[in-house]
Amino acid sequence: MEMLGRIMALAVASIFVQNFVLSRFLGLCPYIGVSKKTDSALGMGMAVIFVMTLASIFTFMIHNFLLIPLHLEFLQTIAFILTIASLVQFVEMVIQKMSPALYKSLGVFLPLITTNCAVLGVAILNINENLTFFGSILNGFFGGLGFTLVLLLMAGVRERLEKAEVPPSMKGMPIAMIVAGCMALAFLGFAGLNL
Repeated sequence: MEMLGRIMALAVASIFVQNFVLSRFLGLCPYIGVSKKTDSALGMGMAVIFVMTLASIFTFMIHNFLLIPLHLEFLQTIAFILTIASLVQFVEMVIQKMSPALYKSLGVFLPLITTNCAVLGVAILNINENLTFFGSILNGFFGGLGFTLVLLLMAGVRERLEKAEVPPSMKGMPIAMIVAGCMALAFLGFAGLNL
């Protein structure tokens, strides 16, 4: 029962309290760029969940079983970026084969998962916070869920704003930035939770 409580605390912390986009401000490029339609936002979110979870697994193993024994901890960032790039290439090939329409709608943002700070951030935070192997996997998965949640929320709001009467000077990116700021303020309310 205690283990379930810790998993739930990690889930709430990763999804709401320490959300990568709205609290740590990582991964803003796909957050703004892919959040115009909910279907492309969902596809990007699923890809990020997959990549974050696998990146957490592989980077934990590379760090603990390769870099530390060989005293090569200074190569951590390079090793993590190479790992993430390989995983993203794999995801890109799978999406291109399985769903060409989604691949086309994600466009340039799919390869940009490689340089998405949130994916590298979760890998480095797992190491810096001394999470266990299981904790690293869960942190990556829940971090991806939090990323997907805010991406879908933003896409839903932006789809509604397309049909709303917005002053011409506020159409497009200005209103999207205001909405993003309001969402960040709303998620800041979760910071007071004691976990």
